[in-house]
Amino acid sequence: MLGRMFGPARQHNFTRPNSKGEYEIAEGIGASIFNVILDFYKGGMLQCPEGVSVAELREACDYFCINFDYNTVRCHDLSALLHELSNDGARRQFEIFLEELVVPAMVSSAQEGERECHIVVLTDDDIVDWDQDHPPPMGEEYSQIIYSTKLYRFFKYIENRDVAKALLKERGLKNIRIGIEGYPTCKEKVKRRPGGRSEVIYNYVQRPFIQLSWEKEEGKSRHVDFQCVRSKSVPNLIASLGDGFSRPGATPTPQVDELDRLNGPAPPPTGSDPPQ
Repeated sequence: MLGRMFGPARQHNFTRPNSKGEYEIAEGIGASIFNVILDFYKGGMLQCPEGVSVAELREACDYFCINFDYNTVRCHDLSALLHELSNDGARRQFEIFLEELVVPAMVSSAQEGERECHIVVLTDDDIVDWDQDHPPPMGEEYSQIIYSTKLYRFFKYIENRDVAKALLKERGLKNIRIGIEGYPTCKEKVKRRPGGRSEVIYNYVQRPFIQLSWEKEEGKSRHVDFQCVRSKSVPNLIASLGDGFSRPGATPTPQVDELDRLNGPAPPPTGSDPPQ
């Protein structure tokens, strides 16, 4: 390829120097990165020099279809190198978790008519024991639970959560949130409130969660909801809604909750008011 680009024939003439006499092979790949690529073709090894971003070298390897692993890359900054290798490993690992654990939970929610899914990842040793008469009051009963210590350890790292979120977005899912939240596992104690009411206090553990949707507008209603809110300062409901006005001396329009009490005939008008 390089021979055709820079050889004497240059049939297609698609390599032209810029104002500095330099040839731009690929947009975004600088001369220092391309020198590393040429060294790979000579000796089979990518030696990343100091001052060159490992992330940029990784992008160049993807462009030139060169395997980026420890067998082909040597770098002085081991932290940056291992970070890129961890991203590759996390992506491969989460693809397995996704097919074996996450997708079945999403399918279960979809079969019940849901348009979104909230998944909590517990360890293999976690035990959920709720009081049937006093369950947790926060809607945890609608969550899907995955028991997997491996997936729990995977989500402990924020970098892995970022990789998983990017992969889920590539698969067409929307409104993705991945984080750590408290989840109630078992009853800790019961408090008696005045009036004989009982309040159950649960033990909460910090566990990873995944929240996502497969619809474009998750959680949004497609119809208009009208609500009538009573105004404490304006007794006239119509005036409070801005749909009318009250003239001096007119009888105020009754409130909604007063209509039930107006079963008898209307009172006669006073002498000061004109006939209705």
